[in-house]
Amino acid sequence: MKIEKFQESMYKLIVETSTKLPKDVRRAIKAAAERENAGTRSAMSLATITNNIQMADEQVSPICQDTGLPTFKIKTPVGANQIQMKAAIQNAIAEATKDGKLRPNSVDSLTGENSGDNLGGGTPVIKFEQWENDYIDVRLILKGGGCENKNIQYSLPCELDGLGRAGRDLDGVRKCIMHSVYQAQGQGCSAGFIGVGIGGDRSSGYDLAKEQLFRSNDDVNTNEDLRKLEEYILENANKLGIGTMGFGGETTLLGCKIGVMNRIPASFFVSVAYNCWAFRRLGVNVHPETGDIIDWMYQEGDMIDFKQEQTLAAQETAAASEGVITLQAPITEEQIRSLKVGDVVQINGMMYTGRDAIHKYLSTNDSPVDLNGQVIYHCGPVMLKDAEGKWHVKAAGPTTSAREEPYQGDIMKKFGIRAVIGKGGMGPKTLAALKEYGGVYLNAIGGAAQYYADCIKSVEGVDLMQFGIPEAMWHLRVEGFTAVVTMDSHGNSLHADVDKSSLEKLAQFKEPVFN
Repeated sequence: MKIEKFQESMYKLIVETSTKLPKDVRRAIKAAAERENAGTRSAMSLATITNNIQMADEQVSPICQDTGLPTFKIKTPVGANQIQMKAAIQNAIAEATKDGKLRPNSVDSLTGENSGDNLGGGTPVIKFEQWENDYIDVRLILKGGGCENKNIQYSLPCELDGLGRAGRDLDGVRKCIMHSVYQAQGQGCSAGFIGVGIGGDRSSGYDLAKEQLFRSNDDVNTNEDLRKLEEYILENANKLGIGTMGFGGETTLLGCKIGVMNRIPASFFVSVAYNCWAFRRLGVNVHPETGDIIDWMYQEGDMIDFKQEQTLAAQETAAASEGVITLQAPITEEQIRSLKVGDVVQINGMMYTGRDAIHKYLSTNDSPVDLNGQVIYHCGPVMLKDAEGKWHVKAAGPTTSAREEPYQGDIMKKFGIRAVIGKGGMGPKTLAALKEYGGVYLNAIGGAAQYYADCIKSVEGVDLMQFGIPEAMWHLRVEGFTAVVTMDSHGNSLHADVDKSSLEKLAQFKEPVFN
């Protein structure tokens, strides 16, 4: 094989996967947008999502700033040099990271040091399998951390909130899958897709679940029992009312694929791999001698161009943003106390990014900047530096906020922070702090990395770069940064309300369906 050409093909696959959603995913998102009730927060979110997809297409930039852990599944003819292919893929990953198509996401688990090029022990994941065909099948999925953290594994029999006992049968599996959608809420950037693995051991079960995510969303399961279960889950999970971003709404799940394997008598695992709406999964067939791409996968049918959806997006945003409240940072306590759950706000001025490393640092150290009255954004952006040394934002959507729950309330009080932006909401400790101190939590649209990058007008500085680009504190000047108040200073939380109502709705699926 011409390994240089193979490396070039892998680079094309990486860039295309990061920046352009496959056709089957686009069809599912468009259908969800069309059935959502107009003028709602979920309709506005879906409109923002379709707008973001179009912006990523046009700018050839990451759909979501969290480009995840690149995972390759490769089938090769007998005799293919897998050592050379692995090295070529690693080179392509490093090049794509340098070019801002991937965020540097490979972190040493012991030291916390970011490699800067997405290479390191175990990253990227590359799994080879031989087959008897005369071409190479390469598939890639970029699965971000927010949805990866909502993966879940059940050991049957077990007791499930709202559903009671799940036994070692198909109906017990059904209950586990329904519960998996409930527990994800909006933290995995719903509406989402799930892959389910029945059987195996703890590791092979998860492998089987993730393998289902490589199936087309349009395919039909050849196992009749699993086909019926997939259809049941897709229909009924959308009755839970969790909705896009957990705002409530008509669509919570966009796809469900289920696989099964044998198990040992003592163990019965149900493993669920959750994937966000930004379902970045593509594949190519490669010539084994030239290294050229022969064909692209997951591209059956017409390409949905979301340009035609942008007018609708503007209308939905305008409808949901009627009475939008403009906040100019720094923000006063009086302004914060006037906000309530459901308000749509637009922020102008400065905001500062802060993820896991920053929150841990601020809990025991002084802040490098004055944060009094300011906004913290739970975000790990994709950044590129130009020839003059100036930083530019390539993608900047929110990360899952729940990880900061141990620190958030204390840090807000310590430094005078008035607003926190993220996705998925936070817990009771933060909610209590918001009420006591006068703070607010704002939910941005998860995955909308191009939409929010467009709101960032300049990078004014950066601190704590020793934590790596995603974890550093970036000083961003923004204009018209739109988000929804989902936790206010009066003790109200939309996330807690949706969790409670969806649990009540989950209980209606307690009785057996599959005997």
